[in-house]
Amino acid sequence: MAEVRERWEIGGGRGDPDAILQRIREEEEAGEAERFEGRGRLKVFFGYAAGVGKTFAMLTEAHHVQDEGVDVVVGYVEPHTRADTLALLDGLEVLPVKSVKHRNVALREFDLDAALKRRPQVVLVDELAHTNAPGCRHRKRYQDVEELLRAGIDVYTTVNVQHLEGLNDKIASVTAVAPSERIPDRVFDAADSVEVVDLEPADLIKRLRSGKIYTPERIGSALSHFFEASVVCVTRG
Repeated sequence: MAEVRERWEIGGGRGDPDAILQRIREEEEAGEAERFEGRGRLKVFFGYAAGVGKTFAMLTEAHHVQDEGVDVVVGYVEPHTRADTLALLDGLEVLPVKSVKHRNVALREFDLDAALKRRPQVVLVDELAHTNAPGCRHRKRYQDVEELLRAGIDVYTTVNVQHLEGLNDKIASVTAVAPSERIPDRVFDAADSVEVVDLEPADLIKRLRSGKIYTPERIGSALSHFFEASVVCVTRG
C-alpha cells in the first residue's frame, strides 16, 4: 500500500502504528467498490528485516481463516524458515514444490500450475521479491502472484522494505548493500491489505546471534552489514 511505503520514503519509518492501521482500514473500505470483479485479494506481511516474524504471522493468519472455514493452502514457504515457524505448517495443506534443474542443481520453486489447478480460496506464497529459476513461466515470483490474483485466488505473501524498488536506493545508502531482488512499487501499492510485522531491534539482533535467522557461518557477516545495530534502527524507522 502506498501510504506504508511513503512513510519510509519521507523518513518516517513505522510512524504511529495505530495511525497506519487506521489508514489501512480506511483504504480497504474505500477500495471495495474499486476492485475488479472476480479478482483475488492480496495481503502483504511487511517487515524491515529478515527474522522479524513475517512468515510466522502469515502462517498464524492462515490457521485463523482456516478455522473460519476458508479453503487455504500453502503454496510456498522458504525452507530456511525457523523451526517454530515451520511447526505452523502442521494442520495446513502444503502443495508440493516444483523442482527446476539449473546448472546441475535442483532448485525448489513455487508450482504455479499446481496452485491454479487446486484453486483454493487463499494460497500462501512466501518471499514476494524472489527471482524464479530459469525455466519457470515467470521471471519473478510477484508475477506468479499476479497470475493467481487474476484467476480470482486470494494471496498472502511476505516482503521486506529493502525489496521495494522505490526505497532500494535509500536502504542501500544506509546498509551499503543493494538487494538484487526487488518488486515494483505498483505491486506493493496494489495490495488490498498490509500487515506491518515489527520487532524491537535489540530482540532481532538477539535472535540473529542465537541462530534463529541465519546459519552460523552467515551470522558474523550479517552483524557487520545489514544487522549492524545502527543500520537496523534506521531501516526500522
